[in-house]
Amino acid sequence: MFVDSHCHLDRLEWDKLKLELPEVLENARRAGVQHMLCVSVSLQEFAAMAELVAPYPMVSVSCGEHPLHQTDALDPELLLSLCQQQKVVAVGETGLDYFYAPDSKATQQEAFVQHLQVGCQLRKPVIIHTRDASTDTLALMRSEQAYQAGGVLHCFTESWGMAKAAMDMGFYISISGIMTFKNAVELREVVKKLPLDALLIETDSPYLAPVPHRGKTNQPAYVADVAAAIAELKGISIEQLAQQTTANFYRLFGGIQPQNS
Repeated sequence: MFVDSHCHLDRLEWDKLKLELPEVLENARRAGVQHMLCVSVSLQEFAAMAELVAPYPMVSVSCGEHPLHQTDALDPELLLSLCQQQKVVAVGETGLDYFYAPDSKATQQEAFVQHLQVGCQLRKPVIIHTRDASTDTLALMRSEQAYQAGGVLHCFTESWGMAKAAMDMGFYISISGIMTFKNAVELREVVKKLPLDALLIETDSPYLAPVPHRGKTNQPAYVADVAAAIAELKGISIEQLAQQTTANFYRLFGGIQPQNS
């Protein structure tokens, strides 16, 4: 059984999918997906996201604000209040993105620190987005003692050096469908080196559909294709890959109870 450790069910493109949420979740179940983590990108949209998935025990939620969804400074008191809710199993996603938003570095850094502080205070893992910002991401993780919260670098596309530095702080590395793309040669070399006990898998749906679904709206069912690609690359069975990444997921997100297969 698989787990999709990072998806955005509230952002699925229903018109393109021509499906409703129950059908998306049934597709996932049929593909062997046991659980999904629906990840927040906006504090203002959190309540609606949480309400959407509340009827489904196979979906958990995080709470945070994506660096590309910040229009102004983060409200740290609101973040703390929302993340204290029992249903919230992780803080984020948060992080730094200098590729798309280099002009807002200071605002991003301040919000990232606030997320890390909430994670450490509540002892809830932090979901980190990082792009073209590896030095600052790692520096802030160290200065804020992010190991106290733990967490994951999601949709990882950075270097082996960054992956190793994050793992040395107790963080997991999550791999998405990007690793199946033809031009992801360097990323595949990183994936080969990643130890199984630090690995998670994800779709980041509705974005980044893996081969053979390129061009389609991504959905949690496709995490099975990500798993198959990683297993082939690492020369192990898909069953071993599924078992280890699922165990890793429940170890990291301790607030989630494993579902019956």
